[in-house]
Amino acid sequence: MRRRLLLVIPAVVVLAAGIAIAVYATRKPPSGELETAVTDVTVVAPTVHETPRPTPRPPKPEPAPPEVDKRCWPMFGGGPTRDLARLDIDLGIPRGKRWARGLKSYVEYPPSYCDGVLYVNTFKGDTWAIEAETGKVLWRRVSDAHKPSTPAISGDNIITSAKDGTVTALTRKAGKVVWQLRTNAIVESSPAVVDGVAYFGTTDGRLFAVDADTGRVRWAYDTGGRINSSPSLARGRICITTYAGSIFCLRQSNGTKLWSTYVKRDAFRYESFYASASTDGERLYTMARSGKIVALDAATGNVLWTDEVNSLGYSTPAVGRDRIFVGDFNGGLRAYRKTDGKLLWRTVVGGRILGGAVVVGDLVFFSTLETETYAARVSDGKVVWRFPIGKYSPGIATERAYYFTLNGILVSFSGADGPK
Repeated sequence: MRRRLLLVIPAVVVLAAGIAIAVYATRKPPSGELETAVTDVTVVAPTVHETPRPTPRPPKPEPAPPEVDKRCWPMFGGGPTRDLARLDIDLGIPRGKRWARGLKSYVEYPPSYCDGVLYVNTFKGDTWAIEAETGKVLWRRVSDAHKPSTPAISGDNIITSAKDGTVTALTRKAGKVVWQLRTNAIVESSPAVVDGVAYFGTTDGRLFAVDADTGRVRWAYDTGGRINSSPSLARGRICITTYAGSIFCLRQSNGTKLWSTYVKRDAFRYESFYASASTDGERLYTMARSGKIVALDAATGNVLWTDEVNSLGYSTPAVGRDRIFVGDFNGGLRAYRKTDGKLLWRTVVGGRILGGAVVVGDLVFFSTLETETYAARVSDGKVVWRFPIGKYSPGIATERAYYFTLNGILVSFSGADGPK
């Protein structure tokens, strides 16, 4: 009897495991839900006390302001498409450090820029405003709320997100709080601001649309999967990736779902996305944590092509004219043709590439966690410049200079072909 029982038990275990796998493989993933009345968030604004104004004195003549670049880099990725590219800027190879500024903590995401001022968050939680021409600190708002994100510029304000669940609007001039939205989840998503609306995701799976001037919630969409990525917007669509292996695209105006696609890792598991989706308007490009690169039709959500890098992957793809650029944890930067995913070249430098690359003219810049930063030619991947500081994403560029956030140091370089 005991022997028969011992023979039956393994069979029962195998049967139960088979049933569990079948249930998991056939389970219906969340389809998402629009929330138009959000009740579990609060928005506060500081009380402004009126003070008597002194009799004004005649103004002193001010020195001529430094010449600044007119074109802004207003949010992570350079704009709402998150393409991480400035194809029409030709600064050439970085030549000559203009200035460097330590920020007292490492910086996971690059700065934003407008009107001669850089805005940057640190992981410690501080937000800095720094004069782009000189590196002078204009103001610093100290906080202990970790901020692995890029501030988004919105008119006279910037909007920052933090891991304590807050999203805060600060004045660009002095860093004073305009409003603060408080959620019950972590916010790592870098906000995108388009037409007076700020969009961001939270780790409870919701994608929010809030009024950029007041913080009032217009709508939220529950994707059913944790969100650490940043939303991308183009052609009236807002799209987001999730840890549940899903990619959702919603109508930008009201949050109604246009489509959702779940990407499978294998027969039994879905993928998981930390990287944001970048877009050229026609296609979406992203990378799963398993190392799968995915390109989708932006209008329908159909998967157009995939590839495997055989390592962990966290990098948001940078979008060039006819190709995208993706780094991996094997120390390789890859260039794929956008239309069909053909691998055009791969440059291996060693180390681990975590942050997204950035394309400036005919160069693509990328950094490793092992504190190295490189510039490679877009055409063939040949490394033409190297700097012995890295970690994490290299930075941004304007018409006049490069601004790199490398291991907690904000460094400005001129370019060999840039203005003298």
